[in-house]
Amino acid sequence: MSEKPVESLSESEAAEELKRLAADIAEHDRRYHTEDAPTISDAEYDALARRNLAIEARFPDLVREDSPSRRVGAPPAEGFAKVRHAVPMLSLAKAYTDQDVADFIERGRRFFDRDKDLDIAFTAEPKIDGLSASLRYENGVFVQGATRGDGTVGEDITANLKTIADIPKKLQGSGWPEVIEIRGEVYMTYAEFEALKQRSAATGGQDYVNPRNTAAGSLRQKDPSVTASRNLKFFAYAWGYTTADPAPTQYDSVQKFKEWGFKVSPLMVRAKSIDELIAHYHRIEEQRSSLGYDIDGVVYKVDQLDLQRRWGFVTGEPRWAVAHKFPAEQAMTTVEKIDIQVGRTGTLAPVARLAPVTVGGVVVENVTLHNEDYIKGFDSNGQPIRDGIDVRIGDTVVIQRAGDVIPQIVSVVIDKRPADAVPYEFPHTCPVCGSPATREINEKTGKEDSRRRCTGELICAAQAVERLRHFVSRGALDIEGLGAENIDLFFNAGLVKTAADIFTLKDRRPAVTRALAERREEQARLREEASGKTRKNVRSVEERNYQGLDKLFAAIDARREPELDRFIFALGIRHIGETTAAVLARQFSTIEELIRIGKETAKAEDPHTVFPSINGIGDTVINALRDFFGNERNDDVLDALLAQVHPKPYVMEISAGSEVSGKTVVFTGSLEKMTRSEAKAMAERLGAKVAGSVSAKTDLVVAGPGAGSKLKVASDLGIEVIDEDTWLRRIGRGG
Repeated sequence: MSEKPVESLSESEAAEELKRLAADIAEHDRRYHTEDAPTISDAEYDALARRNLAIEARFPDLVREDSPSRRVGAPPAEGFAKVRHAVPMLSLAKAYTDQDVADFIERGRRFFDRDKDLDIAFTAEPKIDGLSASLRYENGVFVQGATRGDGTVGEDITANLKTIADIPKKLQGSGWPEVIEIRGEVYMTYAEFEALKQRSAATGGQDYVNPRNTAAGSLRQKDPSVTASRNLKFFAYAWGYTTADPAPTQYDSVQKFKEWGFKVSPLMVRAKSIDELIAHYHRIEEQRSSLGYDIDGVVYKVDQLDLQRRWGFVTGEPRWAVAHKFPAEQAMTTVEKIDIQVGRTGTLAPVARLAPVTVGGVVVENVTLHNEDYIKGFDSNGQPIRDGIDVRIGDTVVIQRAGDVIPQIVSVVIDKRPADAVPYEFPHTCPVCGSPATREINEKTGKEDSRRRCTGELICAAQAVERLRHFVSRGALDIEGLGAENIDLFFNAGLVKTAADIFTLKDRRPAVTRALAERREEQARLREEASGKTRKNVRSVEERNYQGLDKLFAAIDARREPELDRFIFALGIRHIGETTAAVLARQFSTIEELIRIGKETAKAEDPHTVFPSINGIGDTVINALRDFFGNERNDDVLDALLAQVHPKPYVMEISAGSEVSGKTVVFTGSLEKMTRSEAKAMAERLGAKVAGSVSAKTDLVVAGPGAGSKLKVASDLGIEVIDEDTWLRRIGRGG
């Protein structure tokens, strides 16, 4: 339906599409604004938002309460105090063409049509791609700073904002109001971003995706010293609550900010015609790659503040402003080779290595080719892309950064294809471990999956680190102190190669101590280089005593007898999530029985003659178990692990007197005495069914702090709602 033209949608189809779009856009808002980890490009997000608006315009009676057009941003993240904005921080309407800008100007002219002699002016300035922040000054002193959050409530990040040199702790000059909230954008320059990436790579740290996400993540650090080390910048361009206007116009107000000690964009101008605005847009576009920081468009605003107030607002947006977005920039380069990378689930991901080229101020050397069908010129549905032209080594290609983030190949310049270029042969074996790489059949569609995956599972080194991270993660064995950073360190040092090695780590204590010490020394050296300060009284690595190791080893030993469902999930078998692991644990009771059935199923010509019929377990899971237990190279790894770890047999706690047996339970909000997965497993062991949403079939809702819309649904349906303590008492676990 998402591909169906809006004008062709029926009313019922439109309602269903609006429901889908509301959910999808809300999730993307959360990932962008709260987690600083978007999974789609700006262009893809804008396409979803435009489709939502188009459907709402055609079917105004179907506009939902949770419509994206009524929302700004996402709820503030947990972990920071909340700040309610005295004046909401709104988003801006988008313009994508010169005609969209002309329409914006014309709407203003029509609105003020009665004022025949009115001379409307506009401002134009770059749209900085960073994190919005609001800074409250009282009597010229900075007292509080907050993120935008959902536009109404943000996060209190005052301590972190105080580390930014561009933000004055006390206003300079004179003439500032008694109270004013200065608003602007926190961002990171390209130079600082590249320096951070290099420092992180040198210490084996995380890989940062782009300056915007990195700036946002830096601003949400619990330790302000981390924020200070990132050298963030700030441009001021607006204000919220104030006891007096800074000046009569937008332009003059921003110039006042400069007098008060703020950095403002030097590219801001005042104009009176559409031609002037568009000309300045193109001037900024031409300078874009040389600015040294990310921008993604130009913002136009009515200059006179009295006219802004008269024109007013529409839901979530001011009528008197619009953001003119840049199209994705393109460049031409050549494909020098195609490499295959193996992901954590075994996916063979092809990457084109390009002759370096600058796009949007960023040097692009690599671009994903997604899968073998994409290389051949087809999408996952078998439809042609790039006019059905394949990508070959030696090809000249046109690339762009979708949403100015993700590089992609737009087209192949077939006239420049070398005479000796041959179609790329996608490998059918894993380039790392040599195991077969297969394309599965999707049981729902009956079609072959577009991705080819390594079947090496536990013996594939490329998957090993990610599998180890998964093995110790919270939903799996949950080993405290053994997070991703330490897993990477121990793996690269040769101390932990398989899950079994974790449980013999204590035997290699001297080597573990040295690895930790060397990492600390390298990190200190890099900090020293960055700060220019020399440390005193430096101890040798042999003198360092890591007392925390005793705690780590104790945490490892405490997980030698895990619950069976946690252990099954920890194995990282494809398609086996927490819920499916719990189903398998209930069915087979012991790990030995699961292994026995798994091996027999792998050998059987028809797996259904061996594997029992289990509600919720389909061919996808059965085939995943066959691949895992049928791979003999996994046997030694699994045997070594079971020599160290002894999963508890699964015992049903259900009894005739269980109050929740046979009932459908929904958990919502933040649980404080157990994790969500622990609560779910506990309920299922007592014979309850745990659902993810509230419906007429729900018997009980357990609500923690932060519970949202599910409570309203439960109330409307008359469903019993209890808190976590009451739940624990009801199942006999509380006082």
